[in-house]
Amino acid sequence: MNLESYIRDIPDFPKPGIVFKDITPLLASPEGFREAIDLLAAPFADSGITKVLGAEARGFILGGALAYVLGAGFVPARKPGKLPWNTTSAEYSLEYGVDQLEMHTDALVAGDRVLIVDDVLATGGTASAKADLVVRNGAEVIGFTFLMELDFLNGREKLGDHTIVSLVHVA
Repeated sequence: MNLESYIRDIPDFPKPGIVFKDITPLLASPEGFREAIDLLAAPFADSGITKVLGAEARGFILGGALAYVLGAGFVPARKPGKLPWNTTSAEYSLEYGVDQLEMHTDALVAGDRVLIVDDVLATGGTASAKADLVVRNGAEVIGFTFLMELDFLNGREKLGDHTIVSLVHVA
């Protein structure tokens, strides 16, 4: 199955000069979505993952499905002020600005083995911030998994020696 055929480009979104990679056609396809989740999970099936961490919004969709397949819990990372309990935060740079993520302080514990998921690896800022949240809460980052990677932005350079899985590469 060609997962790339389910991803469309939206020029000048959210800002001029940015080409947004829209995965909603993939999510709408039962076969495409199932294939993507199976491929994202497979490299980590025997890694003892206890939690999957994903950021809103597409990371929630992928992360919930991955957590189910891997038999793990799901940890949401959200924009500031969206979580109802005590939080810890990490700031990161995007290719078009600066943002912040928060996670509940009790979402991870020492000994948790965490898989970080998102739809796109671009500059690595968001993924790096999620890894920072994991480590600061005493858990271990086992790896990162992405639907696609924008290779020209060199985002994986910010993620250390972890296993990094990307299903689609954009040169």
